[in-house]
Amino acid sequence: MKLACLNDRPEIFHTIQGEGKSLGKPSVFVRLSLCNLHCVWCDTDYTWNWKGTTFKHNYDEIPDYAKYDKKAWIIELNVEEINNIIQSFNCKNVVITGGEPLLQQNELATLCRTLKSSKEGFEIEIETNGTIIPNISLDPWVDQYNVSPKLKNSGNSDHLRIKPKVLDFFGNNSKAYFKYVIESTTDLEEVLSMVKGHTIRTEQVFLMPQGVSAEELKKKRIWLVEACKKYGFNYTDRLHIHIWGNKRGV
Repeated sequence: MKLACLNDRPEIFHTIQGEGKSLGKPSVFVRLSLCNLHCVWCDTDYTWNWKGTTFKHNYDEIPDYAKYDKKAWIIELNVEEINNIIQSFNCKNVVITGGEPLLQQNELATLCRTLKSSKEGFEIEIETNGTIIPNISLDPWVDQYNVSPKLKNSGNSDHLRIKPKVLDFFGNNSKAYFKYVIESTTDLEEVLSMVKGHTIRTEQVFLMPQGVSAEELKKKRIWLVEACKKYGFNYTDRLHIHIWGNKRGV
């Protein structure tokens, strides 16, 4: 499997879940590389923004920012190696994130089956952008899907980011929870349209402010909380940003 590389090691780390339904829960994060979307505000752009591509990113405005060397930022491990690292932590909640994990779902199914079949009793969350349906070899081993459909503010075309059949699948899946990254008040109409159009229950929905600093999050928090109250959605902050800032591997 292709994982993101952190300090010459696979990006697998013990932390707390910082977003969504499981916010605050101790978890082992496994960050897979590769993504089929290219969000302009993505804070894990080292999983897709390769040298030689024309993808745009907000960081382009930073003078010393440069696209990533794909070979240097991916590390390949087999399922047994990943399982052994996960097992080394005293933690039973595993979050498979990315990138887009479902690009590697055949290998991912083997990993999840291995974890669920162990005597440790792991719970498995998969974070996905809601453009790929999990196959039948993976779905039975997943306890929770954290689905984050991308809005126009992501900079992705409608054709890439909106897959109606996939949204319908997750909307009717009792294991799925939706997290929307909100940049401004204009994003709310898009969320409401998507929720109504794909039979997504309000209790499945979490609204999260876009931001990679506590200051950015604070500016959007008050009006976004009021929107959650108005429409019956859940609010989620980015707890890890408040604790560690925009730092990797914590």
